[in-house]
Amino acid sequence: MHTRLALLSARILDPVSGTFLPETAMAVSDGRISALGDDRLIRAGADAATTVIDLKGAVVTPGLVDGHSHPVSGAELTHGLDLSGCSDLGQVRETLARGVRELAPGAWLHGWGLDPNAFGDRPVDSAPFDAVLDGVPALLLLFDAHSMVASRRALELAGVDGPRTFDQASAEVVCDAGGRPTGLLLEDAACELVERVAPQPTRGERLDRLAGALRAMAASGLTGAHVMDANGDSLAFLAELDAAGKLPLRLRVAPWCQPGTDADGVRALIEQQGAGGALWRTDGVKIFMDGTIDNGTAWLERPDCHGESTHAFWPDPSVYTRVIGEFHRAGVPTATHAIGDAAVRHVLDAVEEARNGSGTGRAVRHRVEHIETVPDDTLRRFGELDVIASMQPTHCCDFTRADHTDNWSRRLGEERAARAWRCRDLWDAGATVVLGSDWPIAPFPPLGVMAGARHRRPSRDLTQPPHGPEQALTALEALQGMTVNAARAAGEEAAAGRIAVGHRADLTVLADDPLSTAATDLPGLPVLLTVVDGRPAHRDPGI
Repeated sequence: MHTRLALLSARILDPVSGTFLPETAMAVSDGRISALGDDRLIRAGADAATTVIDLKGAVVTPGLVDGHSHPVSGAELTHGLDLSGCSDLGQVRETLARGVRELAPGAWLHGWGLDPNAFGDRPVDSAPFDAVLDGVPALLLLFDAHSMVASRRALELAGVDGPRTFDQASAEVVCDAGGRPTGLLLEDAACELVERVAPQPTRGERLDRLAGALRAMAASGLTGAHVMDANGDSLAFLAELDAAGKLPLRLRVAPWCQPGTDADGVRALIEQQGAGGALWRTDGVKIFMDGTIDNGTAWLERPDCHGESTHAFWPDPSVYTRVIGEFHRAGVPTATHAIGDAAVRHVLDAVEEARNGSGTGRAVRHRVEHIETVPDDTLRRFGELDVIASMQPTHCCDFTRADHTDNWSRRLGEERAARAWRCRDLWDAGATVVLGSDWPIAPFPPLGVMAGARHRRPSRDLTQPPHGPEQALTALEALQGMTVNAARAAGEEAAAGRIAVGHRADLTVLADDPLSTAATDLPGLPVLLTVVDGRPAHRDPGI
């Protein structure tokens, strides 16, 4: 068996024990780790065709995997003006004004990452931007990607002049007391009313954006991602990049099952499972049980302070339960977006019903995505039902505040805001906690995600106090959340998530030990090498 890659002079980190293996080198053949040993042994198995890399004491970990990402849609959404750094309306207006000055006559203005906290106590709508966007069609995506602000001109061009009804129960064209749109559009169905009349990038432009985003992910240390969408021609994009040898990450893709999906649609999703290529495959289904707390479309057991977040995404939640049962009997794992406490509870109830009524004995690991606030009595059920807890700690870091003055916390009130992102409690209750970014909602670099799980502070100002420090994970747990646990969530623990002979050669090489690096310093730790399927997907010029 030919050694394609040999890594020498390494410190090889075991993500289970948190200690370094006694071996200092490894050989890779056919995409797998074929040998572990000392430098002399591994070098002896190399030949002229082997890529030999002296790591000079760098640390090798199993490849870091983003447990929740949207690379295709993220590459499309993160173009135009980056509004994520704007903390108040004045800064938003200044950024928009600069964009308008550079805009061609009649062109659309796009922005993304708009934080509702910038609006302070006033409603989220287009009124603060009317002057600067006078006559300009503009779409400003809020940070959660579940809502956007459309300018008056954009609404006019789309013919949106009043309320609409949608299959998605949480979708809404928000209107004032007179029935006139305020500019705020909630959820995909409402946003699409305006998005579809805006100019669209060419297929080539979209493919180039995706390829660039994936290369950047590999350079950040990611070797893979659990992709939570497969809309439009995104699977065709992945297939094209994979066939050309330009897919630098291993991707596990879960297409959406939306409200209104009929029996034929469910059957098609089941039949689609397993389709893919060398580095990507369709595995699982993504479902939404609610929206977001920040825009009032989550499903809470008690309304928020505005009387909102009272409904499920599915108009009839019992239909969701039936669909979960159908996927379970077919052996298809599901990943359900559930942010509010009522949504999380309903998902757990549906999974329990599916497990008890399946009669197949088949082990299917379902997942809950986000889990932003839950009461005590739901925690143990994750472990009992073997439901994966997929969480994004940087959302807590960057979009909420320790003093609960942020929009998310104000909506929930003190009791529920104190239950924010209960990573520690879920871990201690026996849940498999998987960490991710939800990019483009938050930045994708995995070291930043791991750091956020440890310090729970705003990444832009680490001097600020942490939100719920008692919910922090240890350095080892954070690493496990993007290695061992990510593999288990995908049912791949026998082939991935650890460094062992026979396991996949998906590896992340860091300049130093991520376990002994302070949480606040971790995002700056250099990524020297990213190996996917035994091939370097990123290599620092210094090695």
